[in-house]
Amino acid sequence: MKGVEYKGCNSVDGPIIVVRRSENIFYGEIAAVRDRFGAKKIGRVIDVSEEYAIVQIFGSTTGLDLDETTLEFLETPMELRVGEGLLGRIFNGLGQPIDGYKDIISSKKVNVNGYPINPYARVYPRDFIQTGISSIDGMNTLIRGQKLPIFSGNGLPHNKLAAQIIRQAKIRNSDEQFVMVFAGMGIKYDVARFFVKTFEESGVLSKVVMFQSLADAPSIERIITPRCALTAAEYLAYEKGMHVLVVMTDMTNYCEALREISTTRGEVPGRKGYPGYLYSDLAELYERAGKVKGSNGSITQIPILTMPNDDISHPIPDLTGYITEGQIVLDREMSQKGMYPPVAGLPSLSRLMKDGIGEGMTREDHKDVSSQLFAAYSKVKSVRSLASIIGEEELAPLDKLYLKFGEKLESEFLSQSEFEDRTIEQTLDLGWKVLSILPKSELYRIKPEFIEKYMPKE
Repeated sequence: MKGVEYKGCNSVDGPIIVVRRSENIFYGEIAAVRDRFGAKKIGRVIDVSEEYAIVQIFGSTTGLDLDETTLEFLETPMELRVGEGLLGRIFNGLGQPIDGYKDIISSKKVNVNGYPINPYARVYPRDFIQTGISSIDGMNTLIRGQKLPIFSGNGLPHNKLAAQIIRQAKIRNSDEQFVMVFAGMGIKYDVARFFVKTFEESGVLSKVVMFQSLADAPSIERIITPRCALTAAEYLAYEKGMHVLVVMTDMTNYCEALREISTTRGEVPGRKGYPGYLYSDLAELYERAGKVKGSNGSITQIPILTMPNDDISHPIPDLTGYITEGQIVLDREMSQKGMYPPVAGLPSLSRLMKDGIGEGMTREDHKDVSSQLFAAYSKVKSVRSLASIIGEEELAPLDKLYLKFGEKLESEFLSQSEFEDRTIEQTLDLGWKVLSILPKSELYRIKPEFIEKYMPKE
């Protein structure tokens, strides 16, 4: 009950406090906890039974004892203050400013525990987003309102790629405002500084809202961070009519925090110790992306996750792949060759690509070129495997052409500078240039009229 303080608690275990339940406590409610000296800590109710309530503290429980600790239940969920002043600001994982400026001026507060979009209210995503990166625009196109994660590994340049997407992403043939929301969970100081510096230098910081939960922050803060970020995105998209790109890194740190909290609560573990509700918890976040009937705005999500041991069958990428509409997979071998971005051609996929490309959206030949690049690159992989057994000099002339095609595709089409922003026309023309290495008889996925129109004549 608000205004009433309860003295004493039953147990303190890490960040978890167990107290005897009072009336009218609800799940997710915020509680103010004070030690014997009156120092205040904020916590959140994470479980309620008939007799007890479990409160998780945002921070350390050092100094709390069983007899002298007092609790006040504030009868309010975790909320984020939203308003026009969000853009250009940097907050911690709980939505508190850390950029040296005061709270934004607004009386509007929103519950961060939002809901997935009602399927009936969704508008099917169709609008092409140009990222300026050929391996994404040409072969794994990002569509406005889509959830397209980046599957990476430790040490791979996923942060550099995410920063490039945020700098360069634009809606073609439109002057509609496009803004970004960045959520960093368990990220190191150098990573946080990299993003801030990159956005400042490129001049996009005024269009970005940043939420940073650093590596030394409590686990519970990592659980709140993406919810604060998505709440800000929903306000900008559905109340202000903006098109919002949400980048969340690193979802693996989020899931590790979820596992840590689940273990502390004594829950029955699922695969690799993660809680059995990992799938539904991730879906709560991912399904807050999309377009809604009656609103001009949209939310497009790019979650980034580092696959433990580069294992794509690990529970985190595995479950993410079920919920999202494709994935961009970064390849360690390509990165070791010095390629950037090291986007793996064949495992990567955009399930909504077919509905956002073609005449009037990108270019009439886009679908055919993309399909032919995938098919030819698949043949390259087979030829390379064969060459490793019998030697390259024993290959048939056509197979040698495929090897040359593979080298050109990787060096000219898939590779580009960190600050190179290619239009979709440049990307498709590059695709045609690489395909021109192969005989026309091998371009069986492209319409003959497109070959005549777009194939380089030399």
